[in-house]
Amino acid sequence: MLDKLLRGILTIIGISIGVFIGIIVNGMDLFSITSFQSTIIIIIIGLIFGIILYILTPKFKKLGLNIVGAFEKELLKFSTSDIILGSAGLIVGFVIAFLISQPFNNIKYVGTAISVLLYLLFGYLGLKIATRKKDDVILPIFRKQQTGKSKSDKNQKSLFSPKILDTSVIIDGRIADICKTGFIEGTLVIPEFVLKELRHIADSSDSLKRNRGRRGLDILNILQKEKIVDVIIESKDYGENIEVDVKLLKLAQELGGKVLTNDFNLNKVAEFQGVEVLNINELANAIKPVVLPGEEMNVTIVKDGKESGQGLAYLDDGTMIVIEGGKKCIGDTAIVTVTSVLQTAAGRMIFAKLKNIVNNKAV
Repeated sequence: MLDKLLRGILTIIGISIGVFIGIIVNGMDLFSITSFQSTIIIIIIGLIFGIILYILTPKFKKLGLNIVGAFEKELLKFSTSDIILGSAGLIVGFVIAFLISQPFNNIKYVGTAISVLLYLLFGYLGLKIATRKKDDVILPIFRKQQTGKSKSDKNQKSLFSPKILDTSVIIDGRIADICKTGFIEGTLVIPEFVLKELRHIADSSDSLKRNRGRRGLDILNILQKEKIVDVIIESKDYGENIEVDVKLLKLAQELGGKVLTNDFNLNKVAEFQGVEVLNINELANAIKPVVLPGEEMNVTIVKDGKESGQGLAYLDDGTMIVIEGGKKCIGDTAIVTVTSVLQTAAGRMIFAKLKNIVNNKAV
């Protein structure tokens, strides 16, 4: 029904355009014809244009849907606050342009051109200033409404500091599960330069990189669609020649936020520059079960270690256990006694020695 209605409307528009063109051509008196003949020509031209638009209706419809889809896709990159503030800034810019352009309205032709330029200039400035300075407008008001008079600036910062995601933590994917638990509060900020890097990875010719990039984009879609936490896209950039890690730290400093990552090197650089970091790997290590020297564990020895006679086993969470004298028992299930635990930023390693084999082999 909608397709038929659209075809009818476009056909009428085509006929109207053809009739209009026919009238203009007839008014030029290019040919010596009677009024009846000119009427016939106008009708024929109108029918031709009507038929053309009738035939091209599917293509016009497809083009319109593509334009709407592209516009919607670009619009989804911005948060609701960006759209509202951008619209308000655009209106303010137009009002200023209207007031300034009044003296030029009496100037023929030139006045119209000046007015158009003023509307474009102040509309653009209003849109950009409103979105770029949103933190100066919204954040203080939001803080005042939510907390009133806070006990200290430090507590206020901890409540409202945004979490800025880097590429590694998005690709890792655990951030979505952590957000579902409710342990992360506040707003997640996705910089556009991180999205750009993700798209480059997703378009890579290397299948492994391509899969990692697509996984990262899927994780972002999960965070946005399920509305687990507030997610906004930050458009601020610092130039093409600056590394993504440097941009992340600059953005975190400007927003007063924390960088969410699992990159060990970025973690160290951020500490040096005084930027707070939330490391997913450190969180994973912190919630692993505590193992104390002297405890006994039931494990399966899967392969030999680096040192002579060592065997390796793994817990369910991936923690590696280095077993002294375990090489000769590869493939067996054994009870081991923990001798020491080594905790590093990269992970945890457990050292143990054999006590006995479950299948009754004495050690």
